[in-house]
Amino acid sequence: MTPATPLTDTTATRQALIDACLWMNARHLNQGTSGNISARIASGILITPSGVPYEYLTPDALVTIPLDGLPDSNGAQPSSEWPFHQGMHQARPDMPVVLHAHPPYCSVLAVQRRSIPACHYMIAAFGGNDVPLADYALFGSPELCANMARIMADRHGCLMANHGATVLGETVDKARWRLEELETLARTYLFSSIGGAPHILSDAEIAEVMVAFSSYGPRHSEERNGEGERS
Repeated sequence: MTPATPLTDTTATRQALIDACLWMNARHLNQGTSGNISARIASGILITPSGVPYEYLTPDALVTIPLDGLPDSNGAQPSSEWPFHQGMHQARPDMPVVLHAHPPYCSVLAVQRRSIPACHYMIAAFGGNDVPLADYALFGSPELCANMARIMADRHGCLMANHGATVLGETVDKARWRLEELETLARTYLFSSIGGAPHILSDAEIAEVMVAFSSYGPRHSEERNGEGERS
């Protein structure tokens, strides 16, 4: 895979990460501070801090951690989920943004330990013919990091057993778009199973959609052009 250009560490980029957190709570895709977001930058990874309500976040409150190795123990504490964010950025250099949340319908499927099959063509937005399920492991653990890196090698989103969901994005906009699409897919799959069984699209049908998806999704990006450069 071709590594993507890291996002520029600007005030605008940092605010875009904060706005994504506020957005997913406003859209009922997350609750409290259980979600988190990170972006790869030239000096490492920008990530939301641990335990700070989103409405109190400021651009300077975001934490920088290394792409490899432990965070600075003397600085502000990153999200407790930083290990799998770091693992995702290592495993998927083509995707500079990692967004994690506990969307209700995704969480129902995660608790049931069910992946999402190709019940709708929008499954192609996640890189293949399903949205896989990462095996359960304690949040923030190396085991969870390994589980997610394994199944996300060729996917842009996954469910996490008894936990929630994570999506990847080429931009903050794309990550937000995928999170909402994933929750819609989860809801569609659950409801279509009531009183019957959903018809699952074939691999050939999904392959056709994936070709058509080469330029699908939001086009603009808040972090473009490096505006609001930090000193």
